[in-house]
Order: sequence, then structure tokens, then C-alpha cells
Amino acid sequence: AAQAAVAERDLVAAVERAGYRARVRSGAGGTLSALVAQGCGCCGGGESGDGDAGEFDLLVIGTGGAGMAAAIRGAELGARVAIVERGTIGGTCVNVGCIPSKNLITAAERYHSAREGFPGIAPSEPELDWKRVVGQKAELVEELRRAKYHDVLEAYPEITLLRGHARLLGGGRVSVDGVEHRARKIVVATGASPWMPPIPGLDEVDALDSTTAMELEALPASMIVLGAGYVGLELGQTFARFGTRVTLVERSDRIAKEEDPEISEALRAYLEAEGIEIRTGVHVLGLERDGGEVVVHARQDGRAIEIRAERLLVAAGRRANTAGMGLENAGVELHEQGFVRVDGTLRTTAPDIYAAGDVTAGPAFVYVAAAAGRLAAENALTGANRELDLRAVPRVMFTDPQVAAVGLMEAEARAAGHEVETARLELKHVPRAAASRNARGLIKIVAEAGTGRILGVHTLGPSAGELMGEAALAVRFGLTAEDLADTLHPYLTWTEGLKLAAQTFRKDVAKLSCCA
Repeated sequence: AAQAAVAERDLVAAVERAGYRARVRSGAGGTLSALVAQGCGCCGGGESGDGDAGEFDLLVIGTGGAGMAAAIRGAELGARVAIVERGTIGGTCVNVGCIPSKNLITAAERYHSAREGFPGIAPSEPELDWKRVVGQKAELVEELRRAKYHDVLEAYPEITLLRGHARLLGGGRVSVDGVEHRARKIVVATGASPWMPPIPGLDEVDALDSTTAMELEALPASMIVLGAGYVGLELGQTFARFGTRVTLVERSDRIAKEEDPEISEALRAYLEAEGIEIRTGVHVLGLERDGGEVVVHARQDGRAIEIRAERLLVAAGRRANTAGMGLENAGVELHEQGFVRVDGTLRTTAPDIYAAGDVTAGPAFVYVAAAAGRLAAENALTGANRELDLRAVPRVMFTDPQVAAVGLMEAEARAAGHEVETARLELKHVPRAAASRNARGLIKIVAEAGTGRILGVHTLGPSAGELMGEAALAVRFGLTAEDLADTLHPYLTWTEGLKLAAQTFRKDVAKLSCCA
């Protein structure tokens, strides 16, 4: 024991002479990885803006979901971490994505519900103060940015915040506004931004993107939304519910083209019932401004058409924030659309550089970004080489009714070689829908024929997203429809719909009593 203690002291001393703080973890056996991960002692935590260079075990570029998760995981592993931010701390989700959009969606739902009424409750016309709606959104964003980003960074003395534009120089060197820093490992987590497609005339019409649309000082009387994916559908319905006349324009033959066709078809009907005009199969040729209107010149069904509105919102996807970062200096390869190329362990084509979040071509959800950030930091610092598990990635579109899904669609399952059977349940058979007088939607389960193993769950309905926790577990762990049907589900909950949908494989639930 005495010899072991001396050996540990010698090893710690040797590592510290190399410029790192070190300690032997209990039960770690004094391994080199456990010691090196303690980080160099040359830089303290907090924010650095004084131009001093530093050396770090891990340098993370970007303070969004992936970047923060990577930095925190690095700190947990004992590394000396730097995190670089050139703009507003927090990335897309808290500042211009998930939080502000869902806040406005909720406000629109409240306004819409008041105008719709309920049996025995007369519809009303509540006063709408749009500036106050936008103002409270900004207050919420600032509150969450402070609580979940600024304050979190301050809670980790191992993390140093570097302000400025990061540029890779190669060899573990990173310039931040001209000050050179060194890092053993680097994680690129710079996210993505709204993309403006090369449409003739686009620069002349003062087009909105998802960020600027949520900052409008006044509600437009009418709006054209180019793109009927997640962003276009969510914001299109939101503005429509606040009183804007909305036209959704989609190049594909259906909206929500990434979802099950039965889901997208039903959603279209519900949106059109609210007065939203939807045009699919439209090829946009050009744009122009005519007085106070934006004019979209396009072709649909082989004929020329014009669509006019006061404002234009472009929701045509996002592109990675990689320009001007010097990735080529470090040997980091990009996909054609500028996304960073990574393997399953999040390693780029440069051995000591990893990437995570929307800057890669993976699923663009903040919870995937956070998981990837944690794993990238862990793999970079420990050499664990674990792969990101994307077998069951749930997704939610916050329209009303919501669209939520996990796993394979029916066509995807068949294309993958599965023999499948499906069950479809209309929400009118779910007791909660009856009690809420809101039966819009359906639940579709895709299962493997013979075994009943659940391959995918696709839902449309109120609070459909809340079903995804259970559905994701079912897909990830290979549960069967019988497993779901035999599991007790609380009565008068939306999740009871999963049980009823699973029962639909073998029974006609219309002939069952409550909870049977």
C-alpha cells in the first residue's frame, strides 16, 4: 500500500510538472486518463475578455444546446474548458427558436380559444396588444438566458467564457478575435441559421425569416409563407390565429412532407378549416414588390400564378454556421450544404476536432444537440469512442393539433425490408378527446408483422408530443403492441390513446367499454 501511495504521488507530480492539475480518483487506479482530465492550471474560470491567451484541455465553439452540454461534460470530467461565443449567449433555442416560438404559439392558442368559445361559454373578442405579446416573449427569453446559460456558466469555475469570433488555425490553435489559444481537443457547436434560397427578387421584398418574423412591431394584414415544414406551419398558424390572412406555399405535393402521409393530409384539412390557404406543388419563379404588396410569381399545375400579401416569410430550411471559421486550416471537411462531416462518435475528419448539434447534418433538435455535445466532449477527453444513439429520435411539431412521431413510417419500414402491419385510431375513440370536446387527430402505430414489435408511432392531436416519451421507449427497447395494450394507463389521459391504438391491432375499440 505504501509503495502504491508513493507511485501515485510520483505520477501526480509528473503530470503537474507538465502543466496540469492532477488528482487520483477514488477507485480509478491512478490511470493516466483520470489524471490528465483534471486540466491545466494556467487559466481560471469565468469570462475572459482581456486578450490573454490560454491553454485548455477542451475548447468549445458556440454556447447553444450542444456547446453548453459539451462544456459542462468537460468540467464534470475535470478538464480545463474554454467556451467561445461571438454573439448572444444561448444559441438558437432560447434566443430565436424553441422558447420564443412556443411562447407565441401558446399566446395564439389562448387568443384563438377565447374567440372559439366552448359549449355554454360564448365566444368573445379579447383585446389584442401585439406589442405586449412580443414584449413578454422578450422578457421570458432574457429570464431563461440568464438562468440557464449565464448563471450556469458561472457555476462552473472550470469553464472560461471567451468572447469573440473563433477561427481555427490548425495544430490545436484557435484565434478568438486575434488572440491565439491552444487546446488539446476542440468541439465545434456553432449551430445553424435560417437559409434564404436564391430566388430572383428576394433581396427586393424585405423578406422575413423565423427570427425577424417574431420581432415584428405590428401584425401584417396578410402574409405568404414559403415552406410548409415545421417552422412554416407553426408560425403560419400562429400569425393566422392572431388575425393575419396567411397563404402557405409549398413546392412538394403535400405539407409536412417528412411526416406520415395520413398525418399531413389530416393536418392540412384542420389548418384549412381555420381559414389558412394552402398551395402545394408550387414552383416559385421570382418575387417583386408592387406598392405595399409582395408578389410571388410561380407555376402550379402547369399554369402561371401570382400570390400577393403584405409580408413574405421564408421558411426554407437552415444552413450550418461554418463560414469564416478556418475549418479548412484544420482539415475539417464539410458536406455540400456546409454542414460539418462527422462519424458516429462525432469526430470530424480532423482527429482532435469534434462537432455536435445543428452544425452537423444530424436531426436538428436541441435535445439531440445536447446529447451529442455531451458525447463529443466525453469521447474527445476520454477516448471512449461511443456512438450517438439515434435509433429512437422523437419529434414534435407544435401546430394545433400537434404532430409527433418516433421511429419508422409505414413506407420506410417496408423499404427497410420489414413485413409490417399498422393500426390507426381516430381520436374520437379516446375518452379524453370526448371529455375535451376536441377529437381532431389520430394515432398510427407501425409494427412488425408476426412479432408485434413497434417500429414507429405517428400521432396528430392535442398534446401529441406528450405521448412521445412512452412511444420512444417502446421503439428503442423493442416493445410490442401487446406490451402497450397490457400496460395500465390512467383513464382520461391522452396517453391512454396509445393503449387503445395498440389494442386496435386485435380489437375493435369502438365495441369496448371505458378502460376495457
